[in-house]
Amino acid sequence: MFKKFTNGCVYIMNKYLPDAFIFAIVLTIITFIGGVTLTDQTPFQMIIHWAGPGGFFGLLSFTMQMVLVLVLGSAMAQARVFKNLLTKIAKAAKTPVRGIMITAFVSVVACWINWGFGLVIGALLAKEIAREVKGVDYRLLIATAYSGFVVWHGGISGSIPLQVANEGALSTVAPSIFDAAFTIPTNQTIFSPMNLFISGIIIFGLPFVCKAMMPDKEHTVEVNPEMLIEKEVPAEDSSNFTPADKMERSRILWIITLIMGFAYIIYNFTKVGLNLSLDFVNFIFMFVGILLHGNLRKYIDAITEAASSAAGIIMQFPFYAGIMGMMTGANPETGLSLAAVVSNAFVNISTVKTFPLFTFWSAGIVNFFVPSGGGQWAVQAPIMMPAGDILGVAPAKTAMAIAWGDAWTNMIQPFWALPALAIAGLSARDIMGYCVITLLFSGIIISAGFLIF
Repeated sequence: MFKKFTNGCVYIMNKYLPDAFIFAIVLTIITFIGGVTLTDQTPFQMIIHWAGPGGFFGLLSFTMQMVLVLVLGSAMAQARVFKNLLTKIAKAAKTPVRGIMITAFVSVVACWINWGFGLVIGALLAKEIAREVKGVDYRLLIATAYSGFVVWHGGISGSIPLQVANEGALSTVAPSIFDAAFTIPTNQTIFSPMNLFISGIIIFGLPFVCKAMMPDKEHTVEVNPEMLIEKEVPAEDSSNFTPADKMERSRILWIITLIMGFAYIIYNFTKVGLNLSLDFVNFIFMFVGILLHGNLRKYIDAITEAASSAAGIIMQFPFYAGIMGMMTGANPETGLSLAAVVSNAFVNISTVKTFPLFTFWSAGIVNFFVPSGGGQWAVQAPIMMPAGDILGVAPAKTAMAIAWGDAWTNMIQPFWALPALAIAGLSARDIMGYCVITLLFSGIIISAGFLIF
């Protein structure tokens, strides 16, 4: 029965889910219509929200960060030392079942530690397992690698729990309730019993859920071996090197670059520990990549090859920024935005018992249109944090409900899957059927966690 349901989800997504770019266009149109009809704004006002300041080009900095996650992670993986490490892990799989379960566990743990690291490492490991293990479904393998991302906002790189631990974060969104000195420490959010319960069950349960999704031999789709063949790099003939060629391969320049980079990496770890920003993760990827490639010329070539896969991110992220602009753009007379309409609908039917659960569900809906942790907080915190306070719900619980909602529906939102899909050479429709199962599994666990605690 479970396999039939999974196969049905895969069939529906394969047949009806359009390309990720078309999906973004459809969401744009839905948001535009919703803004006009539910917030009493004119079509032209919605177009201004879409394309004006804070709209279409509002994610340029973040877009570049995500391009670097993909390019720097892929370039690092091209180094022989890194490939050998992934190969050793992949060979330990030996069977399709082990391959799926190892991929799920490595991905979900890595994403809980740091989401940027987990997104890349999970996809790279899955691709390597596809090379080494015969008979494994490649679509499920990549979906499994991406599924680990569902825990990121409950992990130690979660942007909302880290943000509310800083002074001033809560007073900014609800100044009438929280003063500038009020903070929520991580022992009430990331390391609270409720969050550890939710995270723990997903981390240890996801490998078994992914195993249960494995199709029978008749429905298994193995990767085309030609997709995984990597170009052989010919040996260099140093006798014909020009002075410029020798400079590009200079050990002195390579060492100086590494000393500067790793000096800062060590310094930053001593200052912030494992609280790694996305910029710092990219910084680590870059300098570990330079180290593993052995000289600057090889690293330049690896970056050039990896950059060709970033087209989807570059093209789609501006449209998501426009969607966010329309979701948060308020009617100038009433101050009502589309995101506020969704949030208020759930607040109006909540009790002290159900409020965290409904906050989680509403955050999951908003995340379709505002797929960014920081954007999610900016949109929902000014509504949900005061409402929770009036009902007597602990601020930490409300904040984590927003955080988990932001992570939850990423499973069926192609926005965050783009780096993994680019590495794997697949489209969103190839993996989303399996990700629906992860959505349902994690949704039940998270909902139960908010009701039990």
